[in-house]
Amino acid sequence: MSASLATVSYIGATILFILSLGGLSNPETSRRGNLYGMIGMTIAVLATVFGPRVAAAGIPWIIGAMVVGGSVGLYAARTVKMTQMPELVALMHSLVGLAACLVGFASYIDTSLVLTGAEKSIHEIEIYVGILIGAVTFSGSLIAFGKLNGKIGGKPLLLPARHWLNLAGLLVVIWFGREFLNAHAISDGMLPLMVMTAIALLFGIHMVMAIGGADMPVVVSMLNSYSGWAAAATGFMLSNDLLIVVGALVGSSGAILSYIMCRAMNRNFISVIAGGFGTGGGAPAKKGDAAQPAGEVVPISSTETAELLKDAKNVIIVPGYGMAVAQAQHTVYEITKCLREKGVNIRFGIHPVAGRMPGHMNVLLAEAKVPYDIVMEMDELNDDFPQTDVAIVIGANDIVNPAAQDDPTSPIAGMPVLEVWKAKTSIVMKRSMASGYAGVDNPLFYKENNRMLFGDAKKMLDEVLVALKA
Repeated sequence: MSASLATVSYIGATILFILSLGGLSNPETSRRGNLYGMIGMTIAVLATVFGPRVAAAGIPWIIGAMVVGGSVGLYAARTVKMTQMPELVALMHSLVGLAACLVGFASYIDTSLVLTGAEKSIHEIEIYVGILIGAVTFSGSLIAFGKLNGKIGGKPLLLPARHWLNLAGLLVVIWFGREFLNAHAISDGMLPLMVMTAIALLFGIHMVMAIGGADMPVVVSMLNSYSGWAAAATGFMLSNDLLIVVGALVGSSGAILSYIMCRAMNRNFISVIAGGFGTGGGAPAKKGDAAQPAGEVVPISSTETAELLKDAKNVIIVPGYGMAVAQAQHTVYEITKCLREKGVNIRFGIHPVAGRMPGHMNVLLAEAKVPYDIVMEMDELNDDFPQTDVAIVIGANDIVNPAAQDDPTSPIAGMPVLEVWKAKTSIVMKRSMASGYAGVDNPLFYKENNRMLFGDAKKMLDEVLVALKA
C-alpha cells in the first residue's frame, strides 16, 4: 500500500471514529456508532499493517499477535457478564497504558532512529511524557479493576500528608526529566526513565486507592480519558497521525464524561482525585446511634407489590447495581410489558452514576430490550414523582438517598438524587438493610410511604410477574 493510500485510509478511519462517538451519544444510534467504530478500526489496522512503514517480513508476526489478541477479546466478550463490564473496561484501560510504556521504552532504545538537536529533544520529551501517562494509567487501572471486582475494598486509603507526597513525586519526576534530556547515551538515560516510571506507577496506585467506592464511576471515565491521552502520546512517539487524533478524541471525550459524572455527584474533579468519600461497599448500617434515621421499616410481599402495580396509573422504576448483580433486567422488561398492556404509564429513571460505570443501567436495559423512549434521565423525571403512584427502586441506594438533600453533614450532601420518596408509595428492593457503596445509611427506608421488598431481586420480581399475570 502506498503512503498516499495509507494517508487517505487514516483520514477515512478518523471520520468514522468521529461518527462513532456521535452515534454512541444516544441509545437509539449506539448500534450504528459501534458499527462505524468497528469499520474505522478495521480500515486503520489494515492501512497500518500493509502500509509502507511495515516490512513484509514482519507481517506474519503482526498477524499472529492479532490472532492471539483477537481470540482473547472474543472469549472475554462472550463470557464476561454485564455485571463484570466495569472491571473489564478498567482492565482494558490498563492495557493501553502498558502499551504506551512499552512503546516508549522501545522507541528510546531504537538505534535505527538517528535524531539530533531540537528534533531529538522533542522526541525524548514525547517518550518521557508518554511513559509517564502510560504508567499512571496502567497501575491506576489495575487498582480500579481490583476495587470494582471486590478484591480491593471500596474504602479510600488516605495517607498522612498525601498531597505533599504527590507534590514531592512530581518534583522528582521533573528533576529526572531534566536528567533524561541531558543524557548523552541511551544507557545514561535509562536510569532516570526507570525511576520516573516507578514513581508514576506508585502515583497511579496511590491516586486510585485514595478514591472512595462511591466515586468509582468517575474513576472509570477518568481512566478512559487517561488511556486516550496515553494512546495520543504513543502516536507522537511513533509519528502516527491516526493514533494522535484518535487518542485526543478518546482523551477529550473521557474528560468531558468525567466532568458530567462529577457534576452529577455535586463534586469537583480535584476533590475526587484528592480522595473520594465512601467505605467498603455494602457495610451493614449502624444501629443505636442517635444520628441514625428514626422510624420503622415496613416490609411488603411480592403479591402486595403486584396489587399496588395493578392499581397504579403512573409507575417509575429506578434501577441500580443490585439489578445488575441479580441479572433481573429481563424480568423487569416482562413486568414493564405486562403493565403497559394494562395501560399503565411506566418509565425508568436513570441516575448518571447508577452502577459502576457511566451508562451501566442504560446498557442493561437495552440488553433486555426495554424501549428507549421510556428510559429517562434523572433531570427529566424528578419533577414527576409527586404525581407517581408507585416508585420501585431495584438495588439502588445512594442515588435515592434523601440525606443528600436533608443532611448537610452527610458524605453525599448536595449530590443530586432521584426523589422517589415524593411518590405516593415507594418500594425499595434489597437483600438486606446494608448501606450502599458510599457506606451511608438511607432514611428513605424509614419513610411512612416506603415499603421494603427484601430478597433476591430476580426471585422477587419473578413472583411479582406471576402475580400480575394472575
